[in-house]
Amino acid sequence: MAEHKEESVMDKISEKLHGSSSSSGSDDEGRSSSPSAAAAVKAKIYRLFGREKPVHSVLGGGKPADLFLWRNKKISGGVLAGATSIWLLFEVLEYHLLTLFCHCLILTLGTLFLWSNASAFINKSPPNIPEVKIPEDLAVNVARSLRYEINRGFASLTAIGQGRDLKKFLIVIAGLWILSALGSCCNFLTLFYIVFMVLYTVPVLYEKYEDKIDAFGEKAMVELKKYYAIFDEKCLSKIPKGPSKDKKH
Repeated sequence: MAEHKEESVMDKISEKLHGSSSSSGSDDEGRSSSPSAAAAVKAKIYRLFGREKPVHSVLGGGKPADLFLWRNKKISGGVLAGATSIWLLFEVLEYHLLTLFCHCLILTLGTLFLWSNASAFINKSPPNIPEVKIPEDLAVNVARSLRYEINRGFASLTAIGQGRDLKKFLIVIAGLWILSALGSCCNFLTLFYIVFMVLYTVPVLYEKYEDKIDAFGEKAMVELKKYYAIFDEKCLSKIPKGPSKDKKH
């Protein structure tokens, strides 16, 4: 009887051990599967323009992205105040650029000249005027980057003019027409200030409300694709296209 009792006790202990190990295994499987499930759900979330990176990384990262996303409110506010002051100075007060440049240069040179000559009488050191030079490497890199972007723009315009991509042609024509309409309403400085304000406010607002904006953008893209498919079937597909590269070769 004693041996039978000992065996029953051992069986109960082994069953408890097996039950705890199986429950821990199921918990581990649930924990391991939960990150993959979360990643799958996250991958299914629609992002505007197919964005896969955060807004900070899309803007290039570093200090420019911090500036546009208002990471440092004092610096971003100072830049905004400076741009607004320049726009008010030239557009509202109708101050001319050449006049402003000459007046600032007269004031700076006059102050430095008086300070340099008066330093001997007031027993103070003359102003330390730094030597300003444009580095050769910087000028060469800027010229190369500008040349590359201009050549790429010319290549895109050439490809559009050859009639190979009707969709891109229509987008470019619509964009140029919108720019011409804006140019007739305001001058270049005002247009530049409007673009600056858009770049300075839209990214930070999008980062704050990106889930709502992405959901609305998904619905809008579905509707646009639907109407574009109808327009393509009825109109665009009937327009003859230019010769492709393969036929030329």
